[in-house]
Amino acid sequence: MRKLILIIVSILFTSLLTNAASSTTQARKTLDKAANKVALSKGASAQFTISGNSFGKQSGTIAVKGNKFNARTDKAIVWYDGKTQWLYNKKNDEVNISTPSATQQQTMNPYHVLSLYKKGYNMTLSNTANGYQVHLTAQSKNGRNIKEMYILIDKQYNLKQVKMKQKEQWITITVSALKQQQFSDNSFRFNAKDYPKAEIIDLR
Repeated sequence: MRKLILIIVSILFTSLLTNAASSTTQARKTLDKAANKVALSKGASAQFTISGNSFGKQSGTIAVKGNKFNARTDKAIVWYDGKTQWLYNKKNDEVNISTPSATQQQTMNPYHVLSLYKKGYNMTLSNTANGYQVHLTAQSKNGRNIKEMYILIDKQYNLKQVKMKQKEQWITITVSALKQQQFSDNSFRFNAKDYPKAEIIDLR
């Protein structure tokens, strides 16, 4: 009897490990497809809404091309060309130039999550009524600023929402109206001629 119980426990444990591995594999494949959909395009644009205690609630538009992006809200405009970021504060007529960290990029560009997941996170996949939800948790509590994420992707593998936990605060970014659109690289760089009176502050 004891031997039979051990066999049953062993089978159940093996089944749990197999299901967990399968869920991880499917989660990674789902995120890969969503990432490739953006990466293989010459550019895309979308509308977004970001909410969280430190943000309040802001809405705007974003253009992406590879790891470059240009995000616009009523309060600010951000350009990022893959290396340098320009943040224009409309109220102060001021431009801050910086080299942002991965975490800073994440809070401005919801599509950046489609590169973050590849290293340092455990992940599981669950089905939703309209697509898929991927739950990511950081493998190291001390090695990641973003400890936990929920990513919603529709059945066409379009990113719909990112909910992330950063410094014990949850930030939610919802994306809609995604469409393929071509952008030149200049679209992701600040042009001082367009803002002749702006104060430039280089923080690099």
